Amino acid sequence: MASIAITRTMDIKELRRLARLEKSGRIASRMFAIANVLSGMSREMAARLAGMERQTLRDWVHRFNAEGVKGLCDRPRSGRPWGIGIEDRKKFLEIVETGPDPEKDGLVRWRRIDLKKWLKTECDADYHERSVGKLLERLGYSHLSVRPVHWEADAVAQEDFKKTSPQKSKKSSPNTPKAKRSNSGSRTKLVSDRKVR
Repeated sequence: MASIAITRTMDIKELRRLARLEKSGRIASRMFAIANVLSGMSREMAARLAGMERQTLRDWVHRFNAEGVKGLCDRPRSGRPWGIGIEDRKKFLEIVETGPDPEKDGLVRWRRIDLKKWLKTECDADYHERSVGKLLERLGYSHLSVRPVHWEADAVAQEDFKKTSPQKSKKSSPNTPKAKRSNSGSRTKLVSDRKVR
């Protein structure tokens, strides 16, 4: 297979400088591979040093010739289709925002398995639990949530309980043995002048 010539002219030092400034290691390795080829290194060696196959380097050379350094960047991926329409997404967002009804749903907060069941019954969309999590993330929600509050919880009673709870004593009991100091990490002792028999 004949090597594709690098037709775009660029200063090798500038390309290496841009590679060192690049935050993505994958893009930087592509830049270094092109710079190595431009400096006279064999394609096989340049590809191996960049951690790619020779055919992959060939593909990046095509992109570099067409678009320059910008061609070495990853293109945005469209991702998997939603699986539910815009109207269903609006309904889904609404139930996530409002949360479950404790009396009707028997829950104080949504779990992924509950949302999976809702999506199946309401939208006829069969999601895996992990995919429900990815759907929530795609919609801007985090998997972390605040601790749920029971609907029958009495905030005043909880505050009164906190005020009347005994405080932990910071002083230790006189009967508690004191911790011994560890010898680990101490300096080594000098060997005595005695001869070993």
